[in-house]
Amino acid sequence: MSQAITYLRVSSESQGKSGLGIEAQCAAVEQFLAAQGLEKLAEFIEVETGKGADALDRRPKLAAALAAARQAKCPVVVAKLDRLSRDVHFISGLMTHKVPFVVAELGADADPFMLHLYAAFAERERRLISERTKAALAAKKAQGAQLGNRTNLAEVGARGHATMTRQADRFASNVRPIIESVRAAGATTLQEIADALNARGVKTARGGRWHPMTVRAILQRTEVSI
Repeated sequence: MSQAITYLRVSSESQGKSGLGIEAQCAAVEQFLAAQGLEKLAEFIEVETGKGADALDRRPKLAAALAAARQAKCPVVVAKLDRLSRDVHFISGLMTHKVPFVVAELGADADPFMLHLYAAFAERERRLISERTKAALAAKKAQGAQLGNRTNLAEVGARGHATMTRQADRFASNVRPIIESVRAAGATTLQEIADALNARGVKTARGGRWHPMTVRAILQRTEVSI
């Protein structure tokens, strides 16, 4: 049976526009592997943003997946292309590593040229959305509209707090499956879980290292007892 390395990623800010969390990505990849008769050699999970040309430097798990696939001479399988990146330059850079990528959503027959095309479309759409938003704000300002309302600071503050709470909940939801995987592997204490998360290269919501109290905070937010 042929083998493959799987790579799953969620943004440290949110689950991304694709709406695919770790569990959904895992299900999509596992279904693809079964349909193609591929054996999962190893799985790499990352919680990190995919933005920027230097994204690979900030994604040690992707670098590790590339190294493992190169050594095993097998492909890296992802659920959707944006789990790698929406940046054409970044996708092109990955191709120089001479490791084939298979996107479950696109099928096994999507060649590197197709991946470049899809990445280009995604990058262009992201740029157009940004340009339309800036143009709309500029038009409102030109019409004399005051951008922002300084009379409702309490309401704005409450909305900001609610947004931060939602982001924290999403991050905890993303990390919880990883923690459960760590616990299933034998970690029983908060320190052991923190050590395992750090070893996997998983960052906290602020991009730092895990400690027992930060693990406890995630467990309490997601109501996981330990």
